[in-house]
Amino acid sequence: MKPIVMFDMDGTLLDLAFDDLIWNTKLPERHAETHQCSLKQSQATLKAFYQQHNHTLCWYSSKYWTEKVGVDVLKLQYDYQDKIAPRVGCFELLKELKTQGYRCWLLTNADQAGLKLKLENIDLNPYFEVMISSEEIGYSKEFVEFWQILQAKHPFDPQYACLVDDTAPVLKGAEKFGIENLITITQPSSGRAARHVLELEYPAINHLTELLPLLEKMQNKDVDVKTA
Repeated sequence: MKPIVMFDMDGTLLDLAFDDLIWNTKLPERHAETHQCSLKQSQATLKAFYQQHNHTLCWYSSKYWTEKVGVDVLKLQYDYQDKIAPRVGCFELLKELKTQGYRCWLLTNADQAGLKLKLENIDLNPYFEVMISSEEIGYSKEFVEFWQILQAKHPFDPQYACLVDDTAPVLKGAEKFGIENLITITQPSSGRAARHVLELEYPAINHLTELLPLLEKMQNKDVDVKTA
């Protein structure tokens, strides 16, 4: 039985360099212009906000941040949408999974507006039977409740699911729920150095096609269990 392969979007299928550019460079610049303060003041203000809301639904909401910081965050993302790019091996892997008959789900903490923006620029639609923004669920993926509600909406067996995500707290939430096969990414952003495999809590890949032999192993393990 082939596992359902669940993918995160930003930092897993898409290069996180775009989000780094928006949140760490362009938003502080535009915030400083809007509020007529120094870039340093703007960076400090935004950093405090980010830390306060990290890993909550608000953190991922462009509408929330627009109201909070007085800058149209969604418009800002559209202004730089030409910087949205897939990670290495993204389409190569997705095409191969489709050929091999895997069921693939896209599960993102990006809000629905952010998901729409990404899909307008990178056409992931043909490869996924389910595409979910945590905004629809009401919890971010870090929370067990996300997975419980997802399972109620789209029934699946956690033993036969594989989640690929670049964020450790998300993988922890999925593990707590009962998903056994968890894979992370060594270099979510091309603008930052790769993380060392030994520093990560979960098995890690960089080029996305490295997932294929791991999926084969999962299936073989399942066959061994059934025939034991």
